[in-house]
Amino acid sequence: MQDILNRIEELYDELVAMRRDFHMHPELGFEEQRTAGIVEEYLQTLGLKTERMTKTGVVALIEGGQPGPVLMLRADMDALPMEEENEVSYKSCTPGVMHACGHDAHVAMLLVAARILVERKDQIKGTIKLVFQPNEEIAGAIHMINAGVLESPRVDAVMGQHIWSFMESGKIGVASGPVMGGLDVFKIRVIGKGGHTGAPENSIDPVLCAANVIQSVQMLQTREISDLNSTVVMFGKLSGGTKGSIIPDEVELEGTIRFLYKGGPDSEERPTERFIRIVRGICATHRCECEISVEHENIPLINDAEMTELADQTARKVFPAARAIEANRSLASEDFSEFTSRVPGVFIFIGTANPDVGSDYAHHNNCFNIDEPTMKQGVAMHVLGALDFFEKADTLSFIAKNRNGT
Repeated sequence: MQDILNRIEELYDELVAMRRDFHMHPELGFEEQRTAGIVEEYLQTLGLKTERMTKTGVVALIEGGQPGPVLMLRADMDALPMEEENEVSYKSCTPGVMHACGHDAHVAMLLVAARILVERKDQIKGTIKLVFQPNEEIAGAIHMINAGVLESPRVDAVMGQHIWSFMESGKIGVASGPVMGGLDVFKIRVIGKGGHTGAPENSIDPVLCAANVIQSVQMLQTREISDLNSTVVMFGKLSGGTKGSIIPDEVELEGTIRFLYKGGPDSEERPTERFIRIVRGICATHRCECEISVEHENIPLINDAEMTELADQTARKVFPAARAIEANRSLASEDFSEFTSRVPGVFIFIGTANPDVGSDYAHHNNCFNIDEPTMKQGVAMHVLGALDFFEKADTLSFIAKNRNGT
């Protein structure tokens, strides 16, 4: 193991330089042409053949020295439509776009890990599928799946990771079961009848109705769904009206429903279906009409028990300090969930919060940044995690099932 850690240390300057270059040139989802081009060129210099998927996705195979299962390693590439406020030498050069979630680091980490794995491909008892995915922020994974990323060759297991500013540097989050929330995004149009605020009886007030909606839907979290099943309803946008003395014709609301369990229409909880019922009932009570649209953006991310145990064993090598491993869970969502819903997988969190370097801002904040040395731990988890997987693949029940065709 130490020789791998030493090799990562040798490549650290390259790792940082790549991450900073990606950070300076952020690209939105399905627009990552420059990023994809750099990824392709880097992988090709390693002797790997690359393939494009869904416009800007890049896939390559590392074929090991022995036959065996196929492990997929994934990094996301897209940035966010935000104006960066960090004053650093590698600040975004693209107005209104920045890497505020760490995807620049994810790409750099997987590229360096690919270099080390290619150098050790004779030790690999199978095949590694490297996947650089576009548009994670708006559910890009399902497009890659529909394009066949889990086939040819068929993927047996997946591993992913996220650099995480909600966890201090030097720690790692590894947990089995649900680790990131499902996400439904809603828009509500509350339609009333406008008029004068001095004669509200002649109008149908959509503002009062909207206020009641915002308060009443919170009953889902405490009165209809068990507190043991995390559910959060949040409103992020409210708009309506033109002047304080005018009752508007309508009010628009937008927000999210997040849940850390299977929350679809076939589940017992059905948070979104309950939400719609409550909204419609309140609008009817206020004599308002309503239009509700819901986009089912991400399903919950659920880690496989056996893959999590493997990741935990690898983490104990990379993070030997006591209490460095946490059972981290979050109601933030991740489209890596689409992969783990189809293939046994694990998603881990690399802590990067360090107040001394200003890397303790939340993800999606204009001042988001990372503690760059923690990227070395991310590379190590990719490399050692992959090697551990192939070394122990014969002990995994789902590998045996795949071999037997069951």
